[in-house]
Amino acid sequence: MLEYRAEGLCRNANHLSREELSRCIAGGEVLQSTALAYDTDRRLRFELGGLRGIMPFADCVDAAPGETVKDIAVLTRVGRPTCFVILGTESDENGEEYYLLSRAEAQRRCRAQYLDTLEAGSVIPCTVTHIENFGAFCDIGCGIAALLPIDCLSVSRIASPADRVQVGQQLLCAIKNRDVQGRIVLTLRELLGTWSENAACFAAGETVVGIVRSVEEYGVFIEIAPNLAGLAEADSTLRPGQAVSVYSARTSSLRTSSMSLTICPVSRWCCTFSRYSPNSLSSRFCWKKRSIRSAATHAELPSVPDALRMLFCPFSSPPVNEIVGKRP
Repeated sequence: MLEYRAEGLCRNANHLSREELSRCIAGGEVLQSTALAYDTDRRLRFELGGLRGIMPFADCVDAAPGETVKDIAVLTRVGRPTCFVILGTESDENGEEYYLLSRAEAQRRCRAQYLDTLEAGSVIPCTVTHIENFGAFCDIGCGIAALLPIDCLSVSRIASPADRVQVGQQLLCAIKNRDVQGRIVLTLRELLGTWSENAACFAAGETVVGIVRSVEEYGVFIEIAPNLAGLAEADSTLRPGQAVSVYSARTSSLRTSSMSLTICPVSRWCCTFSRYSPNSLSSRFCWKKRSIRSAATHAELPSVPDALRMLFCPFSSPPVNEIVGKRP
């Protein structure tokens, strides 16, 4: 079975010889290249293996029945990685050979051979393409978009999807359902685990990295895992999105969602980011201990403690256990 990926992650046709491109044509492989221009004949132009690549307007998007594709949806592909299958070679009026490309055909194959085989609960890789107030749109394969609603992004309330994800971020999401038009709707919150599952990864007396989520007169809410937050003492110098070091003092058993946090001095490197890193817990694995059929068989899922460290620590930063101490 062919592998269908988000645009930007497909095999780059610019690095292939003409012989390799011929094999890709025979095998129907989905490739990608950067669109160089959108000409007056409403075609996207590419350069592949020393030959021109032409994508006619009708082959740029696999539109739904009755849907009209606007020029803006095509011309915005210029300068961006665009996926396609090569239908073959043709010659222009001057006898010059060129590759005939189709993004629409790649999308049709992606739907028929991949997306239409998935069920609710399947976990699939995707890439955030743009963010709106009501949610984030994700590329789930060959430029096909799916909505990740804001209420499916987080267990705790967030003001904007940008508090959780950013454009270009790669995620693993579960399929929630399909809308009335058959489009896939994604969810992330079911993969974030329960309060007790997250709390079990921390011990009383640990100092860990947290993200300030809300500053109130009576205290500061600090999140130390996607479904785990605590109330710290009031501090007007903190701001939402700020990374801080916090000391956890659990006041009751793990079966109750009660945790108090005492703010410790902020580590200098903690102040350089305000949201989860692109390779965060939410984008690398699911915690939910339920039967979820994974469609991302190529993804290696880290252990819970390792994922927690990746959650708040950019890879360029020192390891957490060198700064805040490692749990015995």
